[in-house]
Amino acid sequence: MKIIELLLKDTVILDLQSTEKMEVIEELINKLYEAGKITDKEIFKQEILAREGQGSTGIGDGVAIPHAKSSAVKAPSIVFGRSTNGIEYESLDGQPAHLFFMIAASEGANQHHLDTLARLASMLIDESFREQLLAANTEEELLNVINKKETERLEKETEPETSNKNRILAVTACPTGIAHTYMAADSLKEKAGELGVDIKVETRGSGGAKNVLTADDIKQADAIIVAADTNVDMNRFEGKPVIQVRVADGIHRAQELIEKATSGSAPIFKSDRSETATDDDGSTKQNAFYRHLMNGVSNMLPFVVGGGILIALGFLFGIEAHIPGKESYNQFAEALNTIGGGNAFGLMIPVLAGFIAMSIADRPGLAPGMIGGFMAAQGGSGFIGGLVAGFLAGYLMVGIRKMLKRLPQSLEGIKTILLFPVISIFATGMIMFFIVNAPLAAFNNVLSDWLQGMGAANAIVLGTILGGMMAIDMGGPINKAAYTFGIAMIAEGFLTPHAAIMAGGMVPPLGIALATILFKRKFTNQEREAGKTNIILGASFITEGAIPFAAADPGRVIPSLVVGSAVAGALSMAFNIGIPAPHGGIFVIGLVDGSPWLFALAIIIGAVITGLMLGMLKKNKV
Repeated sequence: MKIIELLLKDTVILDLQSTEKMEVIEELINKLYEAGKITDKEIFKQEILAREGQGSTGIGDGVAIPHAKSSAVKAPSIVFGRSTNGIEYESLDGQPAHLFFMIAASEGANQHHLDTLARLASMLIDESFREQLLAANTEEELLNVINKKETERLEKETEPETSNKNRILAVTACPTGIAHTYMAADSLKEKAGELGVDIKVETRGSGGAKNVLTADDIKQADAIIVAADTNVDMNRFEGKPVIQVRVADGIHRAQELIEKATSGSAPIFKSDRSETATDDDGSTKQNAFYRHLMNGVSNMLPFVVGGGILIALGFLFGIEAHIPGKESYNQFAEALNTIGGGNAFGLMIPVLAGFIAMSIADRPGLAPGMIGGFMAAQGGSGFIGGLVAGFLAGYLMVGIRKMLKRLPQSLEGIKTILLFPVISIFATGMIMFFIVNAPLAAFNNVLSDWLQGMGAANAIVLGTILGGMMAIDMGGPINKAAYTFGIAMIAEGFLTPHAAIMAGGMVPPLGIALATILFKRKFTNQEREAGKTNIILGASFITEGAIPFAAADPGRVIPSLVVGSAVAGALSMAFNIGIPAPHGGIFVIGLVDGSPWLFALAIIIGAVITGLMLGMLKKNKV
């Protein structure tokens, strides 16, 4: 399939009327709708904005490729728009965008469609091609330019690969796997060709992994570049020089990355050390402990969120409605409590421990991790015991693998199915039984007694700390540490800390939204538009909506956010608000333990404080 089968004359706009990012998105969507390519403009717009929320699709060099896969798309399509004056689009190079290709991929798009969309994204790397698109006078001329370039590209793809002295590998991946994945791959291949370097690139797009790196490829490689914003299996690169960067760096820093890969200065990747291989600027440096912990927490969250909300819904029938024999007993409430508390929450700690161990030791770590986590849940050491079990099982498995590395080849087949599980489960279980469970259970009892006997002043201090932590890095390690503590407290039956955490996490985007409304001269048009989106994000307890504002002006924005969030957390604790639902924001406010009106008041006061501080601290925009 060719690009001009997806981009037709009636989906081309040679003279965009829009002057702002949101306007151009709506203008392109309207063109798709008028051409009969999508069934619902609002649904598709939400998918486009969700992708923009993961990172702007303004790729630089005057090009933007907003894209999404959506059920509202009848068939994969492309709409083209051109702006002579250019439109500010939060591009990676800070320059206005002139060429817009909005890609509408259906949820059932086949591989031919996805390959075609990927080809278009790759073609836009060529500067002369972009200049021809800017110069086209009619729709027909524009389509002819695209068709000619695509034909040349297809012919080039059939040429045999050449073998050069240096051999490097690369992996590219982005969240949606439609555009950036392939643009990074093409940029790397183009620069490698110019530098006389032999390169093979594995692309992990929406249609699955293509050109997958084999064990032999990895063995012979001089170095490996991983340009990805999503998880990539890194264990296969153990002991090889590896450079890890964002997918955008693969597009814009291709020559720099290839030169570093061939210079011999790339760090050696070790899967079981405390830090991953990184680029020199440290931008992708990530502590291994945090990475493993987040793998466990992210896999545990569906159990916590689903189970917590079902438990909360059961409370609507009465606090004791799930207990047979009680006056308020209701069988449906019992079912909700059994599903949410007895089963979803029952699996929470084993899943946490299992996926921490799996992050450390790959699949062999899952079984000992889950069993260790189950022992923690049953033995009284709870959430903290689950954390210990996960790391214990993972690193024990790494040690066991090394210990059995020199076994005779004849025993290789029974390692994974017999030796690994038996030894790792035995070792993890024994340590949990004899060493870990008893002292951690005692610690949990002390913590429980402290929380139960905590005075009003101590509760306010705790709420202030937890609320402020949610706003310091908004989705980073400090934020996640507070959130993880709140989940642990829910698991132990203490609901007030997480209410303070949720209040503190809702304030940053809501406070920013308020500031963009009250103090318009302090913000650009783009920031005011983003402020509207932050209303929804804040109401949904998605703190990350505040990140672009904090990144642009950290000295003024972050203190404003922290103060507002800390006040909200303190007020929540002062009002003695508890919440059994670990997520949901305003949508679960009716499930709070205490007054929902006071909980809402705490959030509103925090957001107002943040909004007013931003108005006082920020300077007017020119």
